[in-house]
Amino acid sequence: MKAALKRWADSDVGYSFRTSPVAIAAAVIAFVCIFCAVFAQWLAPHNPFDIATLELGDAQLPPAWLPRGSSKYLLGTDDQGRDILSVLMYGARVSLVVGVVSVLLSVVIGVALGLLAGYVGGWVDAFLMRLCDVMLSFPAILIALLISGVGRALFPNAPNTVAFGVLILAITLTFWVQYARTVRGSTMVERNREYVQAARVTGVPMLRIMRKHVLPNVMGPVLVLATIQVATAIITEATLSYLGVGVPPTQPSLGTLIRNGNDFLMSGEWWIAVFPGVMLILIALSVNLLGDWLRDALNPRLR
Repeated sequence: MKAALKRWADSDVGYSFRTSPVAIAAAVIAFVCIFCAVFAQWLAPHNPFDIATLELGDAQLPPAWLPRGSSKYLLGTDDQGRDILSVLMYGARVSLVVGVVSVLLSVVIGVALGLLAGYVGGWVDAFLMRLCDVMLSFPAILIALLISGVGRALFPNAPNTVAFGVLILAITLTFWVQYARTVRGSTMVERNREYVQAARVTGVPMLRIMRKHVLPNVMGPVLVLATIQVATAIITEATLSYLGVGVPPTQPSLGTLIRNGNDFLMSGEWWIAVFPGVMLILIALSVNLLGDWLRDALNPRLR
């Protein structure tokens, strides 16, 4: 493990990371947010899902440093008396899970279809690219809103797992197109390389050539795109939850928290909406900055 870390630190990517203050700061912020979300059960001061611990008398308390604030609730409470800091940790967990899983599914679908279209060509390539053109003709948020809304309408009393599945499917179907087009272009270049021609002449099966030879050489842009789109997926999930067709209300995400806090924003309880918004901005900004750094680090022409 130490040897692997040392090799990475001595590599061009490791050197680029060590000499980039922006990348280091973004990595620290992303790590803190992810760590707090993953271990929210142990780090959160309160359990916002335990009804027995909620006190309605503590509802809408301001942060601890303001008048009427309580040291028991560092960032204040919402309209149900839930600790904002604890809700942020649990809400960030939901947003991160939805964002990461949807991007992983998008990568699997997009890379597979892009490899197939770029390597086989012909009518397969034409059909898949026309399908991509149709998907790109609609705004991504509109497709996600339509699928998620229809899913909620068809299964109004569905359990949380089904609701999460519909939401992840809605985001996945809007993101796979970019991976397919990126991989297809790179595959069309790689399939004419000498090593691919040699493997084909020696009788290596097509699927093995695509998996063993072409795929590793087209994954660089995919990694960069996936890193950036994690932030986009989290924002999309927050948008859908804000509009009421995202995660169930019993499993609040950052978008749900912002929507609930918006009702109290004009009455002076700004912390209910502002702190979830700041959390969402920190996660999205840190991931985007890491994606920009990774793009520069993997492309020698941009150094």
